[in-house]
Amino acid sequence: MANKWICRKCGEELQTKKTLFEYLEHNFSEDLPRCPKCGKVFISSELALGRMTDVEEMLEGK
Repeated sequence: MANKWICRKCGEELQTKKTLFEYLEHNFSEDLPRCPKCGKVFISSELALGRMTDVEEMLEGK
């Protein structure tokens, strides 16, 4: 049985939806768990420290 993520604010089960991010006037998207009621997005530490950090470093020229 897979783990289900529940929105703390609404109590709704998160659903995977395409989510658009904007950083330094550049956009990228990722399919992420999101609350169908309030729209809050769950970003895992793997994504935050992985792809998002890579994109940030690339755009800032680090």
